[in-house]
Amino acid sequence: MTFNELGIAPNILSAVKKMGFEKPTPIQELTIPALLTEDTDMIALAQTGTGKTAAFGLPLLSKIDFSDPNTQGLVIAPTRELCNQITNDLKNFAIDIHNSKIVAVYGGASITAQIKDIKSKCHIIVATPGRLKDLIGRGVIKLHTVNFVVLDEADEMLNMGFREDIEEILSKTPETKNVWLFSATMPKEIRIIASKYMRQPLELGVGKVNTTNENITHACYITKAKDKYQTLRRIVDYFPDIFGIIFVRTKIETQEIAEKLIRDGYNADALHGDLSQPQRDTVMHRFRTNHLQILVATDVAARGIDVHDLTHIIHYSLPDDNEVYTHRSGRTARAGKTGQSLAIVHGREVGKLRGVEQECKLKFEKRIIPSGEEVCEKQLFHIIEEIHNIEVNETAIEPYMERINKELASLTKEEIVMRLASVEFNRFLHFYKNAPDLNIDASSSSSRSEGRGDSRSPGQGGMLEVFVSVGEKDGINRGNFLKFLRQMGLNDLTVGRFEVNRLASYFDVNAEDCNAVIEALHGEEWQGRKLRCNQGEGKRNPGGRPGGSGERRPWGGDSKPRFNDRNKSDRKGGPDKGGNKKRDRRR
Repeated sequence: MTFNELGIAPNILSAVKKMGFEKPTPIQELTIPALLTEDTDMIALAQTGTGKTAAFGLPLLSKIDFSDPNTQGLVIAPTRELCNQITNDLKNFAIDIHNSKIVAVYGGASITAQIKDIKSKCHIIVATPGRLKDLIGRGVIKLHTVNFVVLDEADEMLNMGFREDIEEILSKTPETKNVWLFSATMPKEIRIIASKYMRQPLELGVGKVNTTNENITHACYITKAKDKYQTLRRIVDYFPDIFGIIFVRTKIETQEIAEKLIRDGYNADALHGDLSQPQRDTVMHRFRTNHLQILVATDVAARGIDVHDLTHIIHYSLPDDNEVYTHRSGRTARAGKTGQSLAIVHGREVGKLRGVEQECKLKFEKRIIPSGEEVCEKQLFHIIEEIHNIEVNETAIEPYMERINKELASLTKEEIVMRLASVEFNRFLHFYKNAPDLNIDASSSSSRSEGRGDSRSPGQGGMLEVFVSVGEKDGINRGNFLKFLRQMGLNDLTVGRFEVNRLASYFDVNAEDCNAVIEALHGEEWQGRKLRCNQGEGKRNPGGRPGGSGERRPWGGDSKPRFNDRNKSDRKGGPDKGGNKKRDRRR
């Protein structure tokens, strides 16, 4: 079937052809004819990346009366990024429609400009729930003329806590409107909304509910908790052309892993909730334009991301909600392409992996973590392929060829080839020399005990706490301290937990690195202040939190007070002041 056969209006069909689309996707084949020929509500189920914007956008544009200046269409999406994407797609589809006006409203942008756009009349509003409610409350947006409401990524909006907002918005629209709901999954909350605000909706879907795209390969790598970061590096190095997202559980872990990847030479950055909107826009622009190869993100921060041609999704941490796995993996293999969804798990997470398989109706291929030799071989032939396929600007290089030939005259062809390949290859040879095997047998009892370390930060198993006598008043933070460590020659150091109070800081390092860190830092200067650096006695407890049996503060004592994120600031003072005062209060 082609778009010509779907019954789309000629002026819209011409735009579709200009965009290079010829054959509709399965969800488009189902929904477009039904919405064009029937006056109906609809629930459409399809995975992310299957062409849902055109599936509702083309019928919506066909049904709008563009001679009427009033707002007739409302599209609600969960995030700013998706809101912008839908708006741009609709504008492209409507490029041959005279006087069409489509406006996007979302948070993080000038509300004044958006109010101006709305007041100058528009046919379709594409909005995020929060900003839409705000503008309705201000009396700027009035929904009494709306004939069509589209809820895109409905399950995502419900996961983000927008149910009450959506219900309030829908209650302000005419009862005669049509509601078109598009979703990847069908949680019970969607059924509730459908029963309250939809009239005998037509239900269409591609594939089964809560299943993943068949073009995605699902695989897992099983390792020790303390080796998860090194396993991540192996995977990234084994796929030189990777363009993907690494999903983790927390904002802190996002920043830590991104920092480690950047320090280790990877083209990576972090996306998390603490970024301002301009910072987020900068990161996303670099990622969308392929100037960033790897994005490390939490599920919350990544909602609404729509980037084409992603090759890999890597689950550094499995999601707590199995349905979230469907959303994560659905960001690759879009528009009929293939992609890989790779999970890095330790022994105790294997049961959780089975839960994902059962609920999402898929099977993980268990893969062996590549050896150092395999990674080096893969990188070598990637380099050779790049050399073979590189475009040569003969005009620009010709003036230098005589000198180049003279410089290389003493080398044979084979020697030149080896030297060219070694420019980059030597780095991998050096790093992976004597690289250990990171695989474990998930079925063995030893692997289960190995998995008991906390996987919240890379390399956290077998770590020791180090004290250093600078804190908030000295302007220290994780970023500038990591830079300071590099200046001290500690380039390959793995830093886990990092906590700062007013006068002192505490951070975790691998046990084998602890003495080297203390030797490097003790007696050095931080902004003119001489550092004291030492360690507590014994390893940290498996959960990675202070307070394990036999632990001591660097300044001595038989025990130390437990603390959590809410009372970090209670640890006042340096090593002599803070610990003893805390114990006195506990008596």
